Amino acid sequence: MFKRNNSQSKSQKVWTVLTFIIVISMLLSGCAGTPTPKVFHVGTLTYGENFAAIGEGLKAKMTELGYIEGKNIVYESRKAATTATADEELSLAKELVAAKVDVIVAFPSPSVVGAIKAANGTDIPVVFVYYPIEGDAKIKSVREPGGNLTGVRYPGPELMSRRMQLLHTIAPQVKRVWIGYDKSGPNTAVALETLRPVAAEAGITLVEVPATKIEELASDLAARAASSDIGIDAILIMPDNFNNSAAGFAALSKFATEHNLPLVGSLVSMTDSSLFVNTIDNKSLGELAAPLVDKVLKGIKAGTIPVVTPDQTLIINYKVAQGLGLTVPDSLLKQANKVIR
Repeated sequence: MFKRNNSQSKSQKVWTVLTFIIVISMLLSGCAGTPTPKVFHVGTLTYGENFAAIGEGLKAKMTELGYIEGKNIVYESRKAATTATADEELSLAKELVAAKVDVIVAFPSPSVVGAIKAANGTDIPVVFVYYPIEGDAKIKSVREPGGNLTGVRYPGPELMSRRMQLLHTIAPQVKRVWIGYDKSGPNTAVALETLRPVAAEAGITLVEVPATKIEELASDLAARAASSDIGIDAILIMPDNFNNSAAGFAALSKFATEHNLPLVGSLVSMTDSSLFVNTIDNKSLGELAAPLVDKVLKGIKAGTIPVVTPDQTLIINYKVAQGLGLTVPDSLLKQANKVIR
């Protein structure tokens, strides 16, 4: 009798242990089946208001790719003033590095320069947007940018050459084109290298006004306005902060309007007073950047991801052309993404 009871006691202990093991296994199995999702931290660095659509396009596309803000992705955003210095851009970029974000998305060029400098020596990849890669030693090639960089390039050479060619087609009488620019702007050298031979081939003289501050461009225009001959036949907006800031463009637009000059714009926001705007759609740039960010977050090394080139957008202001007495060829009107009549 004693032995039977002892045997039953041992059997109960065995079943208790087995039951405990089964319950723990089920609990562990359940936990393994619903892991806590990783939350990615994406830093964005930009300046001013003209490029806000890039960030909007980025977030919208990231949502389509399955990244839900506040659930599995958090955006650490930094925005500099349009007049921010290189040191100020770098300081903001360093804040993102200190926050240990998983990737920095920077746009346009001044912000990209700051992000690249701040991320140098870290393992934080940088996805650039609206950045010219021509002549940049940090970018090996479009197919394989190298290092920890990839992104959506600013097609500066294609844009600048097409703007000059379009101007020559619509206004062949133009022989002197004013270009004022920031001498140290990150896009300036590439723009000049492209424009000079294209202008020469068209028989156009570039009236260059290099500047170190925006006020110097305004001073040049004021001196021309006070002269009996303003010395120029058209104005072409250069890709820098001086030209693209609200104050800078307002001064150029005002001068062109007062002197009945064709104005070639570079941003969609310049459409109302420009003869035409040949540009790239900012929202689409953000949308193009999102798949690159997705690849980086999934562990693909940024430097192995090919750089993307966006399509160009042509907007012709037919009303401005008529006011200037210019005839826009039908072939160009058909090519345009939009015609304002």
